Amino acid sequence: MTSSKVPALRARIERFPIAGSFTISRGAKTEAVTVVAEISRDGLTGRGECVPYPRYGETPEATLAAIQAMQQAVAAGLSREALQAAMRPGAARNALDCALIDLEAKAAGLRAWNLLDRPLPGERTTAYTISLGSPEAMAAATARAAHRPLLKIKLGGDGDPDRIAAVRKAAPESELIVDANEAWTEANLEQNLAACDAVGVTLVEQPLPSGKDEALARIKRPLVVCADESVHDRSSLAPLRARYDAVNIKLDKAGGLTEALAMADAAQALGFEIMIGCMVATSLSMAPAMLVTPQARFVDLDGPLLLARDRDHGLRYDDSLVYPPDSSLWG
Repeated sequence: MTSSKVPALRARIERFPIAGSFTISRGAKTEAVTVVAEISRDGLTGRGECVPYPRYGETPEATLAAIQAMQQAVAAGLSREALQAAMRPGAARNALDCALIDLEAKAAGLRAWNLLDRPLPGERTTAYTISLGSPEAMAAATARAAHRPLLKIKLGGDGDPDRIAAVRKAAPESELIVDANEAWTEANLEQNLAACDAVGVTLVEQPLPSGKDEALARIKRPLVVCADESVHDRSSLAPLRARYDAVNIKLDKAGGLTEALAMADAAQALGFEIMIGCMVATSLSMAPAMLVTPQARFVDLDGPLLLARDRDHGLRYDDSLVYPPDSSLWG
């Protein structure tokens, strides 16, 4: 590698096959499409990975172009602080933010949590996702994962009480959290919440569509309700306090680890419980998110467990326990 004091930016699209398929209320996919940013300087390279999400109008090609458009700014010495103002929150900024942190940590000879003055992340139990399907199919998938202590169940609207009952029967000992991915309506909200409560579900994530979730403030919520699509960065937190009890922080939504950590601090100050979540991606996406886990009640970083293969030097997973990254991966 040629050594240069002028930072150089490279980016590319990468694809990783999913083991089987991954199905939520908005559809199914068989591969994870990620965009990787690499920033090199003085023989060192920092990396960051993001997952463009169509729900937010992102595509891999547009995200790649947005990252490449920052080449001059990076060459001029773009700082993480300047990056926050230069790009909107989203996947492209996440990849660049994480690459800059990785590079800074390598240059300083520090681990990322020391660089950022954050607690050392320890091993945590991650949720393991059960894809949406028929009650019978979901029960079968759950039975194969019933040894795991925390399961995240994808629901989809009509028939959800039958799905969650079948899942609970298949995994009587696991803690269950549920993700409706905006698929419920005001008409079935209370029925579906009651069905979840009846089988001991701990948390329900994003039951109603973002922007159409006012009903959550008008009902008695029998269990923790967590915002996902309704929450992005710090600016979206305060208006949600009457509707939600928890927020799902994802680096791709927040636009990087820098904002995600600030968002976690702000969410705690407002009294929210915190979930640290992910898209389906490799360990390079999960590694920075591990720095948020000390503040999180729920950890949902199972992306690599859903892939047919992870990248080299991936995170260590011991069944559902996930461990902090080695420096050969990130940070």
